[in-house]
Amino acid sequence: MFKFAHIADSHVGGWRDQRIRDAGIEAFKRAIDICIRKGIDFVIIAGDLFDTALPTIDCMNEVTIKLRDLKNKKISVYVVPGSHDFSPSGKTFISILESAGLLKNIAIANFVNNKLRLEFTFDEKTGAKLAGLPGRKGALEKNYYEILDREFLEKTSGFKIFVFHSAVSELKQEDFYADAIPLSLLPKNFNYYASGHVHSRGLFSEKDYGVIAYPGALFPNNFLEMEKFNFGGFYIVEVEDNKILNIEFESIVVKNVYPIIINAESKTPSKIESELKEKIGDREFFDTIVLIRIFGKLSSGKTSDVDFKEIINLLYEKGAFFVMKNTSQFFSKDFEETRVQALQPEEIEEKIIEENSSQKIEGFDDSPKDLIKKLMRILSEEKDSEETKKVFENRILSNFKKEFGEKFSEKDKK
Repeated sequence: MFKFAHIADSHVGGWRDQRIRDAGIEAFKRAIDICIRKGIDFVIIAGDLFDTALPTIDCMNEVTIKLRDLKNKKISVYVVPGSHDFSPSGKTFISILESAGLLKNIAIANFVNNKLRLEFTFDEKTGAKLAGLPGRKGALEKNYYEILDREFLEKTSGFKIFVFHSAVSELKQEDFYADAIPLSLLPKNFNYYASGHVHSRGLFSEKDYGVIAYPGALFPNNFLEMEKFNFGGFYIVEVEDNKILNIEFESIVVKNVYPIIINAESKTPSKIESELKEKIGDREFFDTIVLIRIFGKLSSGKTSDVDFKEIINLLYEKGAFFVMKNTSQFFSKDFEETRVQALQPEEIEEKIIEENSSQKIEGFDDSPKDLIKKLMRILSEEKDSEETKKVFENRILSNFKKEFGEKFSEKDKK
């Protein structure tokens, strides 16, 4: 019998305010401490360990210390880069941590017969076999799956774990992802699919695919996630005789969270202030993150007439650790709402595409919506630091020809 931990989307260093950034780092530290205390045999990090490929020194330092604790306990760490900590050049802090022997990037592949063949990483302590693919911005990792040698992966025997950082379109996930990959592109016959990128938690069982698991973010990454989930966590998986016995979610509660939500529709600024003070009441907020969200259209006055400074000072006097407010959906009566109200970039992108893709494009079988997404994926490619401008341009043009064929004349391409 053995146990492994499945962590995803730590996004260490992702918050702008230092207090919340430190809370995110604390969540990572606590997760590692739990792994050690519970006798985990190895740890999987399914992408976005950091919020950027080159994190700050303090983030690097804290993560390095905890990974060294795992190494001292002979607990291996297996990683695939996510869309945030991926770099086309490979020059990221993850590569430095791997060189130091603190983790292993298992996204290893070679081309065999024009197919992308992944190498298995063998965990000597447990006998588990791991393979994986990284995530990329704009869902560009889909190109990897389209040329993947799935047959090789599927025929390999033993307890297998596929680690990846992508949403799957068939799974009914709460988060919105415009460029999720289809389930059919995942290799079949793995016992466990350690997934990342989707920040809501979920376990899915699909025929021929074993358990597909999303632990969600280790620590909420923005206001809406904080309001919805309050805290994050990770999975601990128990395995015996190559079968999964149990999957347990470990909650990581760094701070208490208290949401205050006010519907401002047809109300005055003074009424909003009154309701805020009523919700605060005699309550104490020691070491608590307080979230204030106001939405709706005022009957009179301006949004700036609400004295948020007084409200926030009152909360800090009552011991609040940090106060955040969200007024993106709070309007005055004379404010003309914009057509796009979505808060997430993916939602905005999807709406804009939807509104501008009604007419069929002559000469193409694909819908205008699909063509736009394909073009966006190609144009989202990043220049490798070692590429010349000419080589980069030729690579983009090559990808364009591969995707669209010879549909356009040379004049059109120019």
